[in-house]
Amino acid sequence: MRSLALRQHGYVSRWQLLGIGLTKRQITYRIQSGELIPVHAGVYAVGYVRLDPVARAMAAVLACGDGAALSHFSAAFLWGMRKRWVQPIEVSVPKHRHRPGIRTRVCSTLTRKDIRNHHGIQVTSPARTALDIAPRLENPKALIRAVNEARLTGYLHEGELADVVQRNPRHPGARAVRELLGEDLTRSTLEDDFVAFAKRFGLPEPIMNHRVAGFEVDAFFPQQGVIVELDGYEFHKDRGTFESDRERDAATLHAGYPTVRITKQRMRADAAREAARLQAILENRGRV
Repeated sequence: MRSLALRQHGYVSRWQLLGIGLTKRQITYRIQSGELIPVHAGVYAVGYVRLDPVARAMAAVLACGDGAALSHFSAAFLWGMRKRWVQPIEVSVPKHRHRPGIRTRVCSTLTRKDIRNHHGIQVTSPARTALDIAPRLENPKALIRAVNEARLTGYLHEGELADVVQRNPRHPGARAVRELLGEDLTRSTLEDDFVAFAKRFGLPEPIMNHRVAGFEVDAFFPQQGVIVELDGYEFHKDRGTFESDRERDAATLHAGYPTVRITKQRMRADAAREAARLQAILENRGRV
C-alpha cells in the first residue's frame, strides 16, 4: 500500500486498495487507526495529508475515477504552462461525476492522443490543454506564453497543436490556437512583445532566437542582416552578462551583422519613435 502511495504523491483510492488485496474490513480498520485519511470519497492520504499542488491534483484525478484527466488551468500548471496554481482543481471526465471541491468538466471528445501521464498523473496533453484554456485567458499574449513555455521544455511540438485543432475545429479555443501555428518560438514576454511590436508598426517579420555567426540572437532580420537584442535590466544587470553581450555584438558586427539593442522601457514607453528608428536602420541596410 505504501509503495503505491509513494508512486501517487501520497494518495490511494479505494478501488486500488481492493485491487492489491485489502478487504473492506482492513480498509475500515486503517481508516479508524488513522493510517488512511479520507480526502475525497473513496480517496485516502496515507499517513498524512500532502497539500502541495501536485499531490492534490493526484488526489482529485483519483477521486474522479476511470477515464478522468487533470485538465484546463490545473493541467497548464502541471505542464509549467502557467505559473499560478488556481482553485478549484479542474478534471475532465467522460460522463458527469460530481465531486465536492473539484470542478469536473464532461468532455466526450478526448482521445488517447489527448491524454498523457506526467508526474504520475493522468493529464490532458499540452496541445489539448492549450486548446482548453485559450477561451479563458486574459489576452492572446497569455496563450502565446503558455504555448511557448511548453515548447521550450520539449513537451509540446507545433505538429501536435495543428493536430488538435484539426480534430476539434469547433472548439472555442481552436481559432486562437490556429493563429499561433507557424509562429517562431519565443523565450520571454519581452520577445512576445517585440513580435507584436514589429507587426503593429509594419516592420519586416523577424526570425526569433536565430543563430547568427555562431551566436543565438533574440531577433534577426535576414534580408537586411540586422540583429535585434532585447534588453531587460533584470537579465543584463551583472558584469559577466554585460561583457558577454558586448563580445557577441563585436563578433557579429565583424561578421557583417550589426546589432540594435532595444530596451523594454523604450519599446513600451516610446514605441512609435523606436519603431521609426528601427525601420530607418532596416531600410538603410536594405540599400547596402
